Amino acid sequence: MKTSRPVLWILIIAAVASAGYFGWQKYGSAEDGKAQTAQKGPPRPSAVPVSISPVQKVDFPVYLTGLGTVAGFNTVQVRSRVDGQIDKIAFTEGRIAREGELLASIDPRPYQAALDQAKAKKAQDEASLANANLELQRATKLGEFATAQRVDTQRSTVAQLTAQIAADEAAISNAQTQLDYTQIKAPITGVAGLRLVDVGNIVNASTQTGIVTISQVEPISVIFTAPEDQLPYISEGQKAGALKVIAFTTDGKKTLAEGKLAVINNQVDTTSGTIRLKAVFDNKDHALWPGQSVSTRLLVRTLKDATVVPDDAVQHSTNGLYAYTVNQDNKAEVHKIKVSYAIDGRSVIDEGLTPGQQVITGGQFKVQPGSLVSTAVASSDPSQNKVRRE
Repeated sequence: MKTSRPVLWILIIAAVASAGYFGWQKYGSAEDGKAQTAQKGPPRPSAVPVSISPVQKVDFPVYLTGLGTVAGFNTVQVRSRVDGQIDKIAFTEGRIAREGELLASIDPRPYQAALDQAKAKKAQDEASLANANLELQRATKLGEFATAQRVDTQRSTVAQLTAQIAADEAAISNAQTQLDYTQIKAPITGVAGLRLVDVGNIVNASTQTGIVTISQVEPISVIFTAPEDQLPYISEGQKAGALKVIAFTTDGKKTLAEGKLAVINNQVDTTSGTIRLKAVFDNKDHALWPGQSVSTRLLVRTLKDATVVPDDAVQHSTNGLYAYTVNQDNKAEVHKIKVSYAIDGRSVIDEGLTPGQQVITGGQFKVQPGSLVSTAVASSDPSQNKVRRE
């Protein structure tokens, strides 16, 4: 009995200690957790991921966009100036024909015969003139033995034959010209189109059917239109120098050529309220082709030190345009703005934003004024302050 009593007390003490430990683990940990939660406060809201871009101050070119049609700087339909049969076609379709280069030839024999006949007539009249001069000299030497009537008649004959020889020379020149017309040559340098007649066909000077059409492509023209309300700006820009015109494919994805505005039409089309313009391009690479439809951009003026943002930053509402910016606390702020121009994915801001601010360009549908944001895309411009990532 004496030995078992201490053991019993030891077991009782151990049981009480175990119960106290487990009770502390259960209730003490819960109280500690509540205390820590009370110290931390309510959970912070999650940040909205957005894309940002800096508000920039740059020179902004103002372009007028439109649609135009390419036209040859000069276009000539080559036709025969004499009648006859085509003996030869000397040009290659679709190739450059140089000015003065032979395009086609017509049977020259009838015109060569007419030239020879005119030359023979002149030789005949020259012989008659020589004889008439001799007769006049004889009559003059006879003096009083020759009647005045004979001398005057002979002088008249000499004058008539002299005039006849002048007419013969004109006939020879005309016959030579007609003969030259049998060799049809390119009047300008340009691209030869499809031939309209073949060898062996009879052509006539009186018909409208041509032999080939030649279009000058170096330089080349583009005819396009602009709104009439832009005419004062265009005219003002022209006074400082030729305005730049850029030609694109109709989808606007590929630049074809750059040229200069050459002509402003002398009247506005009252039915459409537009003015026709003509631009000239060097076109050394033949990127432009007659009849081609292109999209045009006319540089009217350049705005100096304009406030510019990406178009994606501009939002629309029933109250007008607005944009979100990100402040130094990474919270969104809303600004009402006014936009004057939107070109090439950039907008000019007249009011509401200042250079250096960061505008939200993506993820605005989740953003509210005061929302905490995290920047998924920061500014790549080292001169601008970057919003820190949360």
